[in-house]
This record gives sequence, structure tokens and C-alpha cells, in this order.
Amino acid sequence: MSDTHMQNITYNVPDGDIFIHAGDFSNLGQRQSVIKFNNWLGSLPHKFKVVIAGNHELTFDARCLNYFQQIMFIRGKSSAIEDVMHVRDYLTNCIYLQDSGIQLYGVKIYGSPWIPVHYGVGGAFSRYRGRDLLSQWNKIPRDTEILVTHTPPVGHGDLVQSGIRVGCVELLNTVLYRVRPKYHIFGHIHEGYGVTSNGEISFVNASSCNVKKNAVNLPIVFDMPLKYGYRK
Repeated sequence: MSDTHMQNITYNVPDGDIFIHAGDFSNLGQRQSVIKFNNWLGSLPHKFKVVIAGNHELTFDARCLNYFQQIMFIRGKSSAIEDVMHVRDYLTNCIYLQDSGIQLYGVKIYGSPWIPVHYGVGGAFSRYRGRDLLSQWNKIPRDTEILVTHTPPVGHGDLVQSGIRVGCVELLNTVLYRVRPKYHIFGHIHEGYGVTSNGEISFVNASSCNVKKNAVNLPIVFDMPLKYGYRK
């Protein structure tokens, strides 16, 4: 799943071994939103829950804390930076990944929240295309089997309503020619929900919300064979 944006999930989330959320679980990263999301994660039956942040999790990106405070001020809500500096610590019911990885059941999973700036709009974890973003993707280990990013790569689940593809070229090149994961999971572009494949890699846009921010897209489920020597 991805891009739930604090919407009430009215359908049952299928049980499984690992639950993955590819970011934008809140609207601004407010503390109460993070706590609510964490409580929802705790209600899920999965043994492991893996989560990354998205561009809406302003409080998860140290560069955006002042921006978050300005938004709260405009909305008439004071919020001291100290109150949100460590808001990610409230995610106690999941494994939070930020340019980091975890091995579960022998499967190597890596998560990264960065997105390219498009239409002059960024948000948390936004960087300019080219060298800036490539420096982040270069951190992805070659042996990653499930890659979780917030942005899609260009050409897969990245077509917006205006007819423009806004995915990341540098990410696509990294995925196709260096890392070659079995699954690449992302969100960010609500219009791009669904699965595509090049015959070797499955590209999964798991956005739960549509463009109107209604959580109508069902969770996407996939299976991987259990590796030799590992058991549940």
C-alpha cells in the first residue's frame, strides 16, 4: 500500500507475512497523524510491517521542519519544532526505512523516500533531477530484492492527468541496469495505481488513494518463494 493520506481504510487488508507502505501515510506529518497511523499498523495481522516516508511527511525531513512550522502558523496552530523533531519515534509498530535496508525471511528489502521536483513542487525529501537524485539512488545495494521508493521510475505508474510522465529517469536506470530487484514498490502518483513489468522486474504503484484522495484502490498482494534455510 501507499498514499493512504490518513483516509479511513474501509476494506480488509489481506493478511500476509510482510506489509509494505511506500509513504504519504499522513498529510503533513503531524504528530497525531503519525500516532494514528501507527495505531492502525498495530491492528494489522502481518508479522512484519515495513514503512518509508513520502513527500507529505514534512516532519520526517529535517530540512522541512521550519516549513512545517510556517504551515501550522498559517492554519492558526502553533507547533514547536521540538514537538516534531523526533516524530518518527512514534512509529513503534513497524520497521521504518530511510535510505536503509532490512532482511526478512532472507529477502533483502531497501527503502528510500526521495522524489524529483516537478512543476516546481517538492515537499519532503525532494531533490532536483540529475546528480542530486542519483546520489541517493547510488546508495541502493546491488543485491536488493524488494526496492521501496516513494517516487515511481519514469515510464511505470507515473503518468499524471495532464499526460506528462513525472517519474525519475535516474531511478529507472538504477533499477534496470544496476540493482535489478524482483519487485519495485512505490506510490506518489495516485493516477498510476497498478502493476507493470518488463518481464524481469515487477513495478508496483501501490497508491491507495485516487486523485481525489479517496482510498478506493485495493492493496496489491504478491508472493515470493521462501528461500532455502528460512522458515516462517
